[in-house]
Amino acid sequence: MQRKKELVEICHRIHSKGFVSATDGNVSVRLKRDRILCTPSSLPKEKVKENDLIVLNLDGKIISGSRKPSTEIKMHLAIYNERDDVNAVVHSHPVFATAFASSRIALDAPFLPEVILGLGVVPVCEYATPSTDEVVKSILPFIKKTNLLLLQNHGAVTYGKSLEEAYYLLEKLEHTAMIFTIAMNLKGARPLSKKQLEYLYQVNESTYKINQDFKIKFKNGKR
Repeated sequence: MQRKKELVEICHRIHSKGFVSATDGNVSVRLKRDRILCTPSSLPKEKVKENDLIVLNLDGKIISGSRKPSTEIKMHLAIYNERDDVNAVVHSHPVFATAFASSRIALDAPFLPEVILGLGVVPVCEYATPSTDEVVKSILPFIKKTNLLLLQNHGAVTYGKSLEEAYYLLEKLEHTAMIFTIAMNLKGARPLSKKQLEYLYQVNESTYKINQDFKIKFKNGKR
């Protein structure tokens, strides 16, 4: 019951924050190793209630619930099956982050120390038709490397050890995209130098676990 309450709260929060509109987006949480709770299809997130939620196994089979699960459930299942440490997934369409995704611009330039350490590189996955196996194929190369993904011409996916963690990654992602947008319009965005970046990693290596592959992309400024 607590997980249901938390999931409903997150649904209402992402709607109130403008991260989704109308029936957009979907949210899920792991109940136990092989069971997840997810939002239904075609229901505005502001209207989601506990009795609307569906329980599925990791093969996508409905265990309980009277509604149809989200059409994007394949993406959620792929993440849970690839990452035993992930207990929650949030898919949304935040305006600024989705603009980056639609422009195929990864959030990979080392501008803000707290973003470098807290988010790492946020890659853009190749465009895939929503609700198809193409989406799973497009995200698979990145699932184990990060907890944030931009989906080209689609939206964003964040995931973590809890619903709260997945939600706050989404909030931080959108805030970062807003800052980058304004900075680029002002033509004043100045990335950290290689020396500054190396020192930042050195000071924080024991506190923040940064994936080495993504560190290299930051250093080289690749997109």
